[in-house]
Amino acid sequence: MNEQEKISSLKDASWHEKHQATMSPGQRLSDNLANSMGSWKFIIWQTILIVAWITLNLVAWFDHWDPYPFILLNLLFSTQAAYSAPIIMMAQNRQNERDRFQAKEDYITNKKAKAEIEELQLSLARIETEKLEKILQILQSK
Repeated sequence: MNEQEKISSLKDASWHEKHQATMSPGQRLSDNLANSMGSWKFIIWQTILIVAWITLNLVAWFDHWDPYPFILLNLLFSTQAAYSAPIIMMAQNRQNERDRFQAKEDYITNKKAKAEIEELQLSLARIETEKLEKILQILQSK
C-alpha cells in the first residue's frame, strides 16, 4: 500500500495519525532515539555513567582499563556523536515533513470551512430575500 492509499484509508483520523501511518520502522526508530537522546533522563544516566567510569579508573587498585586521560571514554563519546548527529538530523527532517503535512491538512480544512461559510452566507441571503419579498407582498396587499 502506497502513502496516498494509507492516508485515504484513514478518513476520520487526525493529521497526526495519518502521518504516523505513513512512517517506516526506521523512521520511527530514529524519532524514538532522537527523543530519548534529547531527554533529561538520558543526560542524567550519561552523567552517572561518566562519573562512575572516571571514578573507577582513578581509584581502581589494579587494572585501570582506561587510565587518565580517558582515551577510551573519548572514543565512546566520538562514536556516540558520530551516530547521534545524523539521527537527530533525520528526526529534524521528519519534523519538517510533519509540519508540511499539517499545513496541507490545515489548508484542506480551511478550504472546506470556507466553502461551508460561503454556502451559509448564500442560504442566509436567500432567506433574507424571501422574507423581504413576503414583507413587500404583505405591504402591497394592504
